Amino acid sequence: MGGAERNARKKKQQQRATKAVASARGASGDRTKVIIGVVVVVVLAVAVIGGVIWSSSDSGSGSDDSLANPPAVTGVSAPIVREGGAVVVGKDDAKVTIDLYEDFLCPACGSFKKAYGEQIKQEIEAGRLKVRYHALPYLNRLSDPEGYSRDSSNAALCAADEEKFWEYHETLFLRQPEEGGPGHTKEELVKLGTDLGITGDAFKQCVESGTHEQAAQGELDAVRATGKFEGTPTVMRDGQIVQWDDRDWLTNLLK
Repeated sequence: MGGAERNARKKKQQQRATKAVASARGASGDRTKVIIGVVVVVVLAVAVIGGVIWSSSDSGSGSDDSLANPPAVTGVSAPIVREGGAVVVGKDDAKVTIDLYEDFLCPACGSFKKAYGEQIKQEIEAGRLKVRYHALPYLNRLSDPEGYSRDSSNAALCAADEEKFWEYHETLFLRQPEEGGPGHTKEELVKLGTDLGITGDAFKQCVESGTHEQAAQGELDAVRATGKFEGTPTVMRDGQIVQWDDRDWLTNLLK
């Protein structure tokens, strides 16, 4: 297959992936009807990104095995600072700053991550993009038992305190549980941090006591108050919604 043909095929696959992600995201306010669409998105996104395999065989179980031996993830070469309930990744003089609102239980967020995560990382490391990550307890009632969105958003902020936000964030999506099923327990969330190299008792205490739960809830309340929040994932720039259903949305922002 020639280079031109491969590029044309890749472009077509990414267009299909983007359309499927957007369709899944808007299908239902509580995301309970998007699971089938998300499966399609995962398959397409893997091909778009270039054959990178995102293992999902262990996700959704909520058992000890689901977080055992987490896939190797690398950090990001950029400054990372926690600011209340948000985590800012990127250089201060980056050309573009966006706010990314996500939920670690949200299937459409996982698909967004697969489709655009690598490009976002590349632009952050190139110094052109800064991202304010807002992990929200938006789908808190949609795990069984309830509370995984709250627990995971708190744990990610705890990991930021230990300078492991990026690795923890990436692994939570790699080990994303199914919506409607059991999420990872607090014990498992602590173990994940330990497996990623977090030492000492501070992280464990932070996760178990819910130290940053109010901060994460505050981020959700604040974005809802804007009247522009469209559910997770939502991308905003300067307080305005960015329509990411166009596969070139990030490229266009950086022009």
